[in-house]
Amino acid sequence: MTAMPADSREPLSLRERKKLKTRLAIRRATYRLLATQGYDATTVEQIAEAAEVSPSTVVRYFPVKEDILLTDEHDAVLDARLRARPADEKPLESLRAVVTEAVRTALAHEPEETRLRARLMAEVPAVRSRLTETTARTAQLLARAIADRTGRDADDLEVRVFTAAVLAALREATLCWAERGQGEDLLALLDRTVDTLKGGLSL
Repeated sequence: MTAMPADSREPLSLRERKKLKTRLAIRRATYRLLATQGYDATTVEQIAEAAEVSPSTVVRYFPVKEDILLTDEHDAVLDARLRARPADEKPLESLRAVVTEAVRTALAHEPEETRLRARLMAEVPAVRSRLTETTARTAQLLARAIADRTGRDADDLEVRVFTAAVLAALREATLCWAERGQGEDLLALLDRTVDTLKGGLSL
């Protein structure tokens, strides 16, 4: 999803910290290159050189170039924050809260990267296609938290449909924001999206 401060979890081991450092170096190098020369012109070899790692290391951490933009270490944080929401809060409002907070943090701490990522989601077919896959994986993770909160099974049809629909709708709001030049308030668009899911489409 998007970058956000780490929650208070178990300290990472030295090996895990080294892996995280490498992933971040690759991601930051990629954004620098994308900002100056564009997506198609940026190669794995260039990313590896800029990140001071081998091309095989880049591929080991990110099997396809799109994953550098679309996968991060924060799905587990989203899951933890969703589980920490008030027990009597409606699941839709809980998802609204955790996703909008993640986006708010990304816009505050990594505004240029967040805007570039959204633009590439909208403009590059390979990134947009991969986005559908990564959104589905995030939905599967968060569906387990929703299931636990509602006393249902994670494979329950209604749980799966609900979680997938909310995340897909929020993804569409982000794409709409990017396609319109990012001049609107993204957080307001996300709120409108959730309100539409809650109230339906007025005729």
